[in-house]
Amino acid sequence: MTRSSGIIVLRRQGPQWRVLFLRAFRNWDFPKGELQPGEEPLAGALRETREETGIRDLSFPWGLDFVETEPYNGGTKIARYYLAETQSAQVELPVNPALGRPEHHEFRWVDLEELAALAPGRLDPVIRWLHERLAP
Repeated sequence: MTRSSGIIVLRRQGPQWRVLFLRAFRNWDFPKGELQPGEEPLAGALRETREETGIRDLSFPWGLDFVETEPYNGGTKIARYYLAETQSAQVELPVNPALGRPEHHEFRWVDLEELAALAPGRLDPVIRWLHERLAP
């Protein structure tokens, strides 16, 4: 089973939360990636978010709870997501040295409605978890 870890990155825009969503080809997802051997999931999530977006100023006001997807990709992968806040609106899509190009083609800061419209079905439970965390 391949395990990956990532972060649902939020930032305030006025009274609303905006969520960072990344697109690789036709697939939208949060910043995430495979864990390296022996790497703790939170450390991997922070590393992947930094590598994929350049965002370093993350705080965890909701604690270090996480949600995991059901197995996907034919039952071979599971992704774990943490929830963090940033003050940064700027996102970089740096070149991945192994690929010779950025891993993602596009990023968007979306509201919760647009997030649900763009997200693949495998992220529906993750988005429900996000809504629960943001509920007053």
